[in-house]
Amino acid sequence: MENCIFCKIAAGEIASAKVYEDEEIVIFKDIEPKAKIHLLCVPKEHFATVAELDEGRAALLGRALQKIGALRDALGLSEGFRLVVNQGENAGQTVHHLHIHILGGEPLAW
Repeated sequence: MENCIFCKIAAGEIASAKVYEDEEIVIFKDIEPKAKIHLLCVPKEHFATVAELDEGRAALLGRALQKIGALRDALGLSEGFRLVVNQGENAGQTVHHLHIHILGGEPLAW
């Protein structure tokens, strides 16, 4: 999507504080953190919601979750973390490119 900020970050057109990148995903620091550690895991393929998942996209999200788990110590999340995927405006999704919020680094209130 030509106007999608996350597509532009993934393509390197907009700078971000990247902490991880591979051919399928990018993980970077959220610019408005809600926890001591607040990262966003963004698939490089553009799709907005889980309603748009097909087999390939579901497998991509599975690999993204595996990568988050594998990187937990390197990301400072060894004591625990929360994953959040907002879907739609009522849930607080402000960028319509599916992304996973990774929160941790401190005890998190519910």
